[in-house]
Amino acid sequence: MIRFGLRLSLSGGREAATRLVVIATAVALGVGMLLTTLAGMNAVGTQNQRYAWLNTSVAGASSDASVDPMWWLIREDYYHGQSIGRVEVAALGPHSPVPPGIPQLPGPGEYYVSPALGELLRTTPAAELSDRLPGREIGVIGRSGLPSPESLLVVIGRTPAELEQLGAQQVTEIMTTSPSDCSNGCYVGLNAAAMTLVLSVVAASLLFPVLIFIGTATRLAATRREQRFAAMRLIGATPRQISVISAVEAALAAAAGTAAGFALFFAFRPGLAAIPFTGEPFYAADLSLGVVDVLLVAFGIPAGAVLASWLALRRVQISPLGVSRRVTPRPPRAWRLIPLIAGLAELTYFIGRRPDSTNGQLTAYLSGFVLILIGLLLAGPWLTMVGARVLADRGSRPATLIAGRRLADNPQAGFRSVSGLIVALFVTSVATGAITTFVANHGEPRADSVAATSLSKVFWPQDGPAPAVEQIPAGLSAIPGVRSVTLVHLNPDRDGWHGVITCAELARLAVFGSCPTGAQVAAVPADLIGRRAFGLTGDEYVWDAASAAPTEVDRQPILSVVVDTTSPSAFEQARTMLIDALPLGRFPASVGEWEADSARQLTQFQQLANVVMLASLPIAGCSLAVSVAGGLTDRKRPFGMLRLTGVQLRTLRRVVALETVVPLLVVAAVATGMGFLAAHLFLRAQLGYTLLPPRPSFYLMVAGGLTVSLGIIASTLPQLRRITGPEAARNE
Repeated sequence: MIRFGLRLSLSGGREAATRLVVIATAVALGVGMLLTTLAGMNAVGTQNQRYAWLNTSVAGASSDASVDPMWWLIREDYYHGQSIGRVEVAALGPHSPVPPGIPQLPGPGEYYVSPALGELLRTTPAAELSDRLPGREIGVIGRSGLPSPESLLVVIGRTPAELEQLGAQQVTEIMTTSPSDCSNGCYVGLNAAAMTLVLSVVAASLLFPVLIFIGTATRLAATRREQRFAAMRLIGATPRQISVISAVEAALAAAAGTAAGFALFFAFRPGLAAIPFTGEPFYAADLSLGVVDVLLVAFGIPAGAVLASWLALRRVQISPLGVSRRVTPRPPRAWRLIPLIAGLAELTYFIGRRPDSTNGQLTAYLSGFVLILIGLLLAGPWLTMVGARVLADRGSRPATLIAGRRLADNPQAGFRSVSGLIVALFVTSVATGAITTFVANHGEPRADSVAATSLSKVFWPQDGPAPAVEQIPAGLSAIPGVRSVTLVHLNPDRDGWHGVITCAELARLAVFGSCPTGAQVAAVPADLIGRRAFGLTGDEYVWDAASAAPTEVDRQPILSVVVDTTSPSAFEQARTMLIDALPLGRFPASVGEWEADSARQLTQFQQLANVVMLASLPIAGCSLAVSVAGGLTDRKRPFGMLRLTGVQLRTLRRVVALETVVPLLVVAAVATGMGFLAAHLFLRAQLGYTLLPPRPSFYLMVAGGLTVSLGIIASTLPQLRRITGPEAARNE
């Protein structure tokens, strides 16, 4: 029977060949996406492992007595918003540990740089960046020490006395524990578990439409195949033999598709590696596959395709006459809305009742989202039926009436081919709505805001004594593009983390806010920005009054120096001057740069959500196209009879178009609306925010994806003329 099944699959004419190609294409897409997800999870772990050495300051003491200690200090610098990792070391003996990627520790006045930072140093004015690095470059950090090809890292050699003065600590081994497994408070690296969860959601969101595509392709020309298999049953074929024949066809297409999927993955791997969804791109070799991954995909996908084929043809296995006894399926009931309503009710309940623990919040919100998603999938046929009945009741043209009645007669079939859109549009709408609102309320300030154009150097008490006025570089004010240099003094009435400034100085600066009426001194944060950074437009913000007298302000220790600039060049020159003159503690930065770190990860998640939508919409369109083509093949006799009775070809095209467009648009509207509603309820419950409308680019992407899907559907309509000719209506 296997040989007979191969003959039917390979020599069954154009119809069989088309079915094989379509199924193989669907499987290839699924395999490529699954391999990408598995390789992405492996890449996150590999990249995270190369972050490990940057956490050396939390490593325990080495048990090897022959190892000499070394001084170690790591800090974060910035250049035009890009984070630069700056590691400063000093050996205390010939056997001090050496970080990965460099042959030996640099001596005083020497440093190693990553390739990306080396290129940046060569193309940037010295006063803006390279003057911050003492000494000369002696080499490049190798791949083993770089989390990413675009990592900006420098390892600087110092004297032990210099590093001791800068507050470094002694270490005896280089950290090798992945940040995901670090129990000592690692602060550099990725939360690999969270990234794996995100990638799993993305994989499910992408694979679900592909599985629908595979199932739809398996049903291609299902009526003709069922009749053929039923005829075989009538002449004595057993259910087992029929199952073997259908399994051979499915396995053949799945095997070809699996091979093509592996080829697609390796062909697009370099491009996939450049996507910085962890914040930085990968090396192409990081997107690797383990033996288990390869075996799982190579054998699991064909097995799944065989199972799908068996389920699609299960009616033939019941009775050889069962195929001809077709009855209208029972209409879906309104109970399908219960999970959807329950999910919305759960998210609504937690508004004002947010759980205190992280686990409690995850349980509350994720269960609500899952209930809504399941509810959408269950309610889809019912919503399709309602839309079809409205279409039939309101329609006055023959095409509208026929399409509406046919959809209302079997809404499950109409919804099945577009159900993959539910996951894609719901996940994308939730992510887009939540991220857009969060970034607007707590994200990176505008580029023209003073929160982005001013930088501050704060002298925290734990970093040592504050500098005197004479130690503040006098040349700051002389840099072209520097608008103001302001000293903020320690607030004597607070806890050492807040500052004071005279109202006269605030009025002179203008852009940093103002004092309340009658006040002479204002209580301000060290950077003169604080939480008002977002949406800051001028001096509208009014600070609280401080009890200190104006004459007492200059007598207090300096808490910070704040430099406001009018150009990126002036901004970086001021930073370089402050780093060289005041090297203790954290390097100067702007509020915009600090907030950009958290906003950048959210932006990457948004890009992943966009990928889900952009990939799922065309796949759903392909599913619809296959469904339409299969439906046309199965209905060519009744459509041929309608042509003989005088129905025009354009009327039949309208029928087919309406049968596919109505479910597509209903699903898109409901899934997007439910996604935004779920995002709003989550934001209200967790953060107290009100959902803000997404950017126009989101709507353009949805519209563009739907347009592509509709175009794919339209490409199937020309075959109506060929299959509805007079010969299609003949008695067989």
